[in-house]
Amino acid sequence: MNTSQALSADRRPSRSSILGLDALTFLMADVRDGVGPYLSVFLKGGLHWQSGEIGIAMAASSIAAAICQIPAGLLVDSMRAKRLLIVISGLMVGLGCLLVVCVPQLVIVVSAQATLGAASAIIPPALAALSLGIVGRKLFPARVSRNESFNHAGNFAAAILAGTVGQRFGYHWIFYIVCLFALASAAAVALIRPQEVNHVVARGGDDQVLPNETVKTKEARPIPIPDLFKRRELLIFLVSVVLFHFGNAAMLPMAGQVLAKTHPGADIIALSACIITAQLVMIGVAATVGWAMRRGIGRKTIFLVAFVTLPIRGFLFTLTDSPLGVVAIQLLDGVAAGIFGVISIIIAADLMRGTGRFNLAQGLVALSTGLGAAASNVFAGFVVQIFGYTTGFLTLAAIAAGGLVFFASLMPETKQDEVIGSTSAQGEAPSPKPA
Repeated sequence: MNTSQALSADRRPSRSSILGLDALTFLMADVRDGVGPYLSVFLKGGLHWQSGEIGIAMAASSIAAAICQIPAGLLVDSMRAKRLLIVISGLMVGLGCLLVVCVPQLVIVVSAQATLGAASAIIPPALAALSLGIVGRKLFPARVSRNESFNHAGNFAAAILAGTVGQRFGYHWIFYIVCLFALASAAAVALIRPQEVNHVVARGGDDQVLPNETVKTKEARPIPIPDLFKRRELLIFLVSVVLFHFGNAAMLPMAGQVLAKTHPGADIIALSACIITAQLVMIGVAATVGWAMRRGIGRKTIFLVAFVTLPIRGFLFTLTDSPLGVVAIQLLDGVAAGIFGVISIIIAADLMRGTGRFNLAQGLVALSTGLGAAASNVFAGFVVQIFGYTTGFLTLAAIAAGGLVFFASLMPETKQDEVIGSTSAQGEAPSPKPA
């Protein structure tokens, strides 16, 4: 057995750690997103708050998440206690939900929402870092694909559970469900064996370092942050992410406004159907992306497929205002979001290979996502106000098409040529062959 095979054998994750990652990504799907749109329903329908107060409460989470993206990436890169970091973040979300229900005052709710936003910035990079540190770089694409499938399955299950329980027992039970998911997530973390986490690899360092090896070489230290922004491929990718979400984020809210205008009473049911069906599509798409990468299809090619769906979706929205038509068109969002959820993490890992700044790069991607989404909603809102919904959809489609051309023209393929053996979707390494 040669050196690389020995490393591979030592790095083979146990079934306990794999099960822990599966359970964690499923349960954290609800925890990391907090109560989301259910908060506005609770505050308006249950407590009869004014729209302005609800807007402040909803904005607190988004602002805190945006501010904390880069610090969260730096924190995950620097800490070895990533399991504990996930547990603390999950419990912060649970505590915040309890405060919203038990002390529904504006200051408390805004503070709780800010806490949820900060925690939601930490959980995704921490999960990705644990996955990379456990399975290694070669098996990471398959692991991310599996993570995203479990994440979307968790979102789907949580949406069904929240809707059923909230309708039957009251709004406040939605918050209790998130608390239960947070506690279960803490239990799932215990299944992950800490000795199997390679913390150098988890932050994008040298893949040939063993999990328990003490490293003091220059290669083990992260590169200076200013040097990171000198990397042309990273900057191109971040701009592409901004353009992707600029052309995408406002489409569903605009479609919801069209439904509310043309089919009052059917808008809520149709939007719920859009969210649920899109999550189901994302489960299959995430698994398909993993399959495609195992077959050697490049990251750039896969991301281009997601980009292509955006202008098509924007154009189709101009052709119908039927609830069924909107739901059918929204399936394309399941394709685009399902691909982005997997491939953005993989490209970030590729670009950060050997830098020790993988989780910082994830924070930059998340920040770019937020900036693109915010720009999309503000810009599209004014376009619709002045020119109407058809022009709004076509404008977003044009922006998405511009992003497609930008990415296709300037972004290189990040997949490195390497021989990849047969791997399972669980991220378990194949048995090494005799030398």
